[in-house]
Amino acid sequence: MSGWWPYLEEQTRQEVDANVLRDRRIAAAKAVLEALRPLGLGLREAEQVIHARYEALGDRVRRRPPDPLDVSSLAARATAHPGQVAAVEALWDGDTVHDWFVRLVAVLDDPAGEGHLATVLHRPGEPPPATAAAEAGRALANYLGVPFHFASPDVPDDEAPRWRHSSVCPETRDRVHQGNAAVPDIKVGRGYLPLS
Repeated sequence: MSGWWPYLEEQTRQEVDANVLRDRRIAAAKAVLEALRPLGLGLREAEQVIHARYEALGDRVRRRPPDPLDVSSLAARATAHPGQVAAVEALWDGDTVHDWFVRLVAVLDDPAGEGHLATVLHRPGEPPPATAAAEAGRALANYLGVPFHFASPDVPDDEAPRWRHSSVCPETRDRVHQGNAAVPDIKVGRGYLPLS
């Protein structure tokens, strides 16, 4: 048990345990951090308190199931977003709770933006997040007839180039390759892939 737990008031302990039991790790850590920051507790210590509560509550924690990665579920999420899906993109992200994970997003046009499709976390006994996200993202992109982009599938990199900023994106490609006949393109769905 964390040495900080006894310093929490009973009401805060109940709030923390309620959040842990619902698998709301960040809300639980926030409650601990807000209550004990005046005593010098930092984020790392708050995470240790929460980790200890997860261990203490064990099987009673109602863990959220992973986001579905089947094509029909992802397609339903993609088409529910406002705008037309221009591409499917896999992005590395990370935090101190989950370490590195991959987010699948729909890159949208009209209006431009992006929509969350799935978060792929590391789970024991399952493929690594990058592998699972790449397989699901490629399958969805193929189904929708749009490009799939994963700039750094082998190494976690949350600053890897995004699809809209790469030479694969039609708007960027047109600016980069304007008038350059030496770079032929092939049309794939609604996106383009440079052959060079």
